[in-house]
Amino acid sequence: MSDTRPVLDALNLVVRDMDASLAFYRRLGLEIPDSAVWRTGSGAHHVQVKMPSGVALDFDSIELAKSYNAGWRGPEGVGSRGVLGFSVPSREDVDDRYAELTAAGYTGLQPPYDTFWGARYAIVEDPDGNQVGVMSPSDPARRKAPPAL
Repeated sequence: MSDTRPVLDALNLVVRDMDASLAFYRRLGLEIPDSAVWRTGSGAHHVQVKMPSGVALDFDSIELAKSYNAGWRGPEGVGSRGVLGFSVPSREDVDDRYAELTAAGYTGLQPPYDTFWGARYAIVEDPDGNQVGVMSPSDPARRKAPPAL
């Protein structure tokens, strides 16, 4: 095996309804031009969003996933065990995005709160049940002891 370390450069979400998913992530604040969405006669199947960090966030339809992943089994229920993390510039932005997303009908899983590590944090569920975290920068003056686990 090579000594070269792998680099995380992409995250791929397989979605049931591309338009619903793109609406959620656009409302979250991602810039996703319609021209970037690959569509065929049967609907939207792929879009790649390059994040400012350089990581690509890809969305694929179930049909496309089945074409390139022979092991595709589909979800066994809704949701995931991971959390997609998005940073925003301020504590107020966390509150504003959570309020906007939940007012639009998306499920809030964790209302905004002040974390022990000093950030403001909230979690909302996307249309496919993925947990999406929204976090402000950490403020060292707001840090406190972690909870007893």
